[in-house]
Parts: sequence; structure tokens; C-alpha cells
Amino acid sequence: MSCPHLAEPGLAEPKTPDECPDCVAVGNDDWVHLRACLSCGHVGCCDSSPYQHATKHFESSGHPVIRSIQPGESWRWCYVDEEIG
Repeated sequence: MSCPHLAEPGLAEPKTPDECPDCVAVGNDDWVHLRACLSCGHVGCCDSSPYQHATKHFESSGHPVIRSIQPGESWRWCYVDEEIG
């Protein structure tokens, strides 16, 4: 793995594992999949969702790595290096 961000432990627990709070705040509930920030635990919807809140969280916070919190998935994604791990 060439991405140092993916090698970092980043063990923040998802704050809202069943919903995207940013979608809820705007009255939206049709997110596709949820992602959790490994730095702070913020949950956001994926890029296939209308609002792409996980990416917006990275853009505003600079927190580099998210993970899928979908059942049966265990991958991570680094926005900085655009690598999956």
C-alpha cells in the first residue's frame, strides 16, 4: 500500500451509523450508501447519492480517509491519494 493515510489506524466510531445527518438536515432521506470519516466519525452519504456528503465532509475538513459502513463491506478510501485499501 503506497498511501500513508490508509496505513493510519483512524478508529473513530460512526456518530450516526444509520443515517446521513447532513441529508436529514435538508429533508433528504434517499442516500444510497453511508461512509464514515476515520478521523472524527462523521457519517456522510456516498458519491452515488444526490448530495455526496462524505466528499463534502472531506473538502471542508481535510480528513483524508473514509470507510464504508455498509454491512459486509470493510474497505477504506483515501481522498488525498485516491486509493482504496
